Amino acid sequence: MTADWIAVDWGTTNLRIWAIDGSGKTIAHRSSAKGMGKLAPHEFEPALLDLTEDLLSEGRGTAVIVCGMAGSRQGWAEAPYKTTPCPPPTIGDATIVATRDARLDVRILPGIKQLEPADVMRGEETQIAGFLAGDPEFKGLLCLPGTHTKWVFLDGGRITAFTTFMTGELFALLSGQSVLRHGLSQQDMDMDAFRKAVGDMDKEPARLAAELFGVRAAGLIAGLGPEQARGRLSGLLIGVELAAVRQDIANLPIAILGSDTLARTYRTALESLGHSAGLLDADTITLKGLTLAYSSCSKVSS
Repeated sequence: MTADWIAVDWGTTNLRIWAIDGSGKTIAHRSSAKGMGKLAPHEFEPALLDLTEDLLSEGRGTAVIVCGMAGSRQGWAEAPYKTTPCPPPTIGDATIVATRDARLDVRILPGIKQLEPADVMRGEETQIAGFLAGDPEFKGLLCLPGTHTKWVFLDGGRITAFTTFMTGELFALLSGQSVLRHGLSQQDMDMDAFRKAVGDMDKEPARLAAELFGVRAAGLIAGLGPEQARGRLSGLLIGVELAAVRQDIANLPIAILGSDTLARTYRTALESLGHSAGLLDADTITLKGLTLAYSSCSKVSS
């Protein structure tokens, strides 16, 4: 069983591939923990072959369309950023990677940069392309939750501006390394405490630093349980993020790209403030964006 082409989402921590046959059917979906952050440039090709070697055809180069951090300066080969405002990148913007294995024909899609205020994305632009394929006239906000959550403005099929929030990374640091870790549940989260914290930050976002220590104090002397503490910490951080985009979410339609717990948590936060948001599966959208890039490539084998 060999692939007609292979779609790749290569992040900082994980590598995911979809092998697609000639009819457009996914014949294999695999992943590994060999993300960009663990690899030197010469280790990318072997990591890819670990997941795909049995899917490659002898005697021809199989197209491999890659998005994500493999195209960063520290990745396999740098794919220079496009600059906003711009449509999502196409295969014509991709960087062709020289490989030792002639069965691989690798193209890495670029990320997008914003000059003022300075911001960057890699990988999310391919999800955006997939989203726009289904709703090309969308004018509004996309929320892409993650370790570094993106809020992206779309208009006329173009990315006009975006903002990145380190909310997920802050939560990981505070819950795992700060004094707050002593009072937090490791998994379960009280959603009532979460919603209240979101509302508190909507009213007084400037109190964030004080409210964070309040999580610790309430656990010591006011009976705040571990699940409530986790919910409050998450709500404070996501709440202050939503306070920063308050005007935009009040006036524009919102779509969230993601179907995991974090994406549903963002939707809960928005709903608690009176906003509605559609929720789309991120994996499906990513594959759609990579498929668009492949389908627009007039010559995919070398």
